[in-house]
Amino acid sequence: MGLTSDKTLALAVLSALLLFVGTVWLWPRLARRDWRAVSGRVGLLLATQAALFACLGIAANQAFGFYASWADLFGRETDQGVVVDHAAGGAGGGPLQVVATSRVHGAGGSRPGTAGQIEQVDIAGRTTHITTPAYVYLPPEYFQPQYRTRTFPAAVVLTGYPGTARSLVDKLHYPRTAQQLAKDGRMQPMILVMLRPTVAPPRDTECVDVPRGPQAETFLAKDLPEAVTAHYRVGKKPGSWGVIGDSTGGYCALKLAMHHPGVYAAGAGLSAYYKAPVDPTTGDLYQGDGRLRDRANLWWLLGHEPAPQTSLLVTSSKIGETNYKDTLKFIARVQATNRTRISSIILDSGGHNFNTWRREIPATLQWISGRLSDR
Repeated sequence: MGLTSDKTLALAVLSALLLFVGTVWLWPRLARRDWRAVSGRVGLLLATQAALFACLGIAANQAFGFYASWADLFGRETDQGVVVDHAAGGAGGGPLQVVATSRVHGAGGSRPGTAGQIEQVDIAGRTTHITTPAYVYLPPEYFQPQYRTRTFPAAVVLTGYPGTARSLVDKLHYPRTAQQLAKDGRMQPMILVMLRPTVAPPRDTECVDVPRGPQAETFLAKDLPEAVTAHYRVGKKPGSWGVIGDSTGGYCALKLAMHHPGVYAAGAGLSAYYKAPVDPTTGDLYQGDGRLRDRANLWWLLGHEPAPQTSLLVTSSKIGETNYKDTLKFIARVQATNRTRISSIILDSGGHNFNTWRREIPATLQWISGRLSDR
């Protein structure tokens, strides 16, 4: 059974319940003071508490999508890192391959022309040779005859770290929210390309072109848009693309929009930070390259390079988010450039979690929709 399976959670809950009942039942028999009885009581208490913690951990993982599998949890996901795809663009087809399709749950219908469609894809970078899975949401209009010649704007949607791409569909409900907003006339129909920014798992690349390592930024700024545009009817002009992310993905979204305004006309960072951390999950991202380190720091970028002509959205909460003060400072610094446009969503309270981001996603999708062109 998989880590995210409902059967796994049910088994953990059942085990905890049985251990609790067993503890109550056996406790009188273990009331003696000899070492066997004491060991039995300690063992039952430890086993019951471990089962309860396992239940809480599995439930939290299902709610927030921290780890996708047991191998991911225990750090054994080492065989799915950077892949050199020698067949990219060759006999195997284009750089984007559709693996499976599914409907948008809760969208009120099963036909693509009514509710849209989600496609699970593999994307191979032509220049970086990075291969990563993703989910692509196609709006209902994409399948309707009257729109057969129309191109659509696209938004890349990034998870946090470690994150799972599926959580953007099942937990944060990006496709369902986009479908409903467009149906209500509050945003234009858009294509969403949903993936984790961790393109070389388990390493956290922070969307950096690591010297002699994964070229994560180039993949997201060049290979990904090219692969999607070659496969789907996406607008080809610079104003057709935006990028959204939460936490680590939020930092990446802001950085991509600031570094590549000719690709991404808008970037939204939900609960973002503004400087890439360097820790055991990242390794040495810069390999002594000071210029690369500086450009990965959005504070440095605002003070030392011309302000990019792009639109940014940042979010935070007055209570519950550690980035609140930094976000206010970031807004002020961007405003001082008089070139980059900045918007914000500031909640009264909300933690660094899925529930907070679900409250911000509708307004974020409306915001980015209003800044993208379909041509």
